[in-house]
Amino acid sequence: MKTQMMAAVLYGKENLQVEPVGIPKIDDGDILVRVRVALTCGTDVKVFRRGYHARMIVPPAVFGHELAGDVVAVGKDVRTVSVGQRVVAANSAPCEECFFCRRGLQNLCEDLLFNNGAYAEYIRIPARIVERNTYRIPEHVSYHDAALVEPLACVLKGFEEAAPRPGDTIAIIGLGPIGLMFVRLAHLYGCRVVAIGRRRTQLDRAAAMGAHEMVRADQHANTVQAVRDLTGGHGADIAIEAVGKPETWHWAVDMVRRGGTVNFFGGCPNDSRVMLDTNLLHYSEITCKASFHHTPLYIRKALELVTRGDITSRAFVNSEEPLANLLEVMRHLMSHNGHLKTAIIP
Repeated sequence: MKTQMMAAVLYGKENLQVEPVGIPKIDDGDILVRVRVALTCGTDVKVFRRGYHARMIVPPAVFGHELAGDVVAVGKDVRTVSVGQRVVAANSAPCEECFFCRRGLQNLCEDLLFNNGAYAEYIRIPARIVERNTYRIPEHVSYHDAALVEPLACVLKGFEEAAPRPGDTIAIIGLGPIGLMFVRLAHLYGCRVVAIGRRRTQLDRAAAMGAHEMVRADQHANTVQAVRDLTGGHGADIAIEAVGKPETWHWAVDMVRRGGTVNFFGGCPNDSRVMLDTNLLHYSEITCKASFHHTPLYIRKALELVTRGDITSRAFVNSEEPLANLLEVMRHLMSHNGHLKTAIIP
């Protein structure tokens, strides 16, 4: 087997080079996966723009984390998968022993092991992720569809934590790939979806996903009033913020009904602050939640949705590029907000 591969190495802020590096060596519990598809992600674009991620990646490093591929080598202690199998590996695994893991909050694990390196010909999957968060891809599921499992797991966790009921009206702010996944899940669950976005193309995509009403995002007061007008003046039962800006966090609180729930799904830039109306929160009994990352349970649930065909890449991936073009892809995504995912083919 060859010893070198092509990989995308992040050196710092907007400094990315596709270059030859050594193929990762594996330990006894690890596996080596040949990457067939790696999907771009909004988090990767942020990492590219900022040059780092405090918890996930410190340059110089190969990055990318949404992948599906083939097992080409296994450590001597691996029993769960074998060479030749098609797998999807999550980008993290909890320790299952710390304070938070014992309370079922594996996404907040004090020793959460992250793994990056999907933008490469091969990726090493460390033993803990092999054991706890790597799954065989069913024969009828494509690599493109399987690679959606990681972001879908994050969305599914956020959706379920908002505790929706069939028939609820859910306002979804932000219609990038993540927001559109929320639209699709809410539609599948039997909810009435109000989709809020800035571009006509985003609203059209949301309608195709099953959104019932579309609101063109304008100023705060106009957008909130539009949602209230569509709900008889009461407001939405649930508002999900999938943008990651303090401004739209405020929108979500102001457009939810009394007794409703807000999910702050979009992570805002570091050092962001919001000031919320305490009277509104208290006397209207508004529940405010935030959702971060995923757990092995939600990776499994997401794979089940993909396996059933409820979620497919056709709706979320609209272009395909070779690994050599990743720098241009990242620059394009950085300057074209609202673009869907690109499948990188190493």
